[in-house]
Parts: sequence; structure tokens; C-alpha cells
Amino acid sequence: MTFRNIAQIAGSAMSAQTVRLNTIASNLANAQSATGSETDTYKARKPVFAAISQGQGGSSVQVLDVVQSTEPLRKSYEPDHPLANEEGMVFYPNVSPVAEMTDMMSASRAFETNVEVLSRIKGMQASLLKLGEG
Repeated sequence: MTFRNIAQIAGSAMSAQTVRLNTIASNLANAQSATGSETDTYKARKPVFAAISQGQGGSSVQVLDVVQSTEPLRKSYEPDHPLANEEGMVFYPNVSPVAEMTDMMSASRAFETNVEVLSRIKGMQASLLKLGEG
């Protein structure tokens, strides 16, 4: 595997983690958004990744889609809430802030790891160039 292949993998993984972090941010921003109907309620989103082989040891991470969660929405009986429906029910997104924060920490660490990989590749390439000068 060449430096270029490794850099390509790390770069595509960083892009994928950026999508992951953006969906987490969207989920957290909407976690407490109340509505009066199930159809209008925000549904948590999750990115779907795939490893794509590009031959000769090369591969990349690709975001295939960002899908809505199928987990049930949270329902709460709050007849005095201004958004309550006729039965007094208020609907909240199927977002778990604790799970989202855990996922955010994981995505951040994965992103940082790929930054470190790219930094080390750069250092190794610089060392190789210095060897060629001598």
C-alpha cells in the first residue's frame, strides 16, 4: 500500500466522519422539538457508510445515504402544551441526547485519528525526501 492509498483512505474517512458529525449536530439541535402530530415530528438521522475498493490496495469510505431512524417517537400527555393535539398528546423526536453525545465522541476521535495518519504520512514523505538529498 502506498502513501497515496493511505492518504486517500484517511481523507475519505475524514469526509465521512464530517457527515456523521453534522447529522449528530442536527439530531441534538432538534432533540426537544415538540409537535402535535407524528408526521411533523423530527426523526433522528443516521449516515450509512460503505468501504469502496478501488483496486491495487486502494479503497475509500463513501457515504451512501443519510436515513431516518425507525425508532418510535416519544409521546407525552401534556394537555396544556400549546402544541398538544386533540387528545392532549405532544410528540418529541426519537433522539437520545446521551447516545448522540457518545456517537459524537466516537466520530471526533475517528476524525482525529485520520488527521494523525495524514500528519504521519506527511512526516514520512519529508523524511524520504531528506534521505534523497544526502
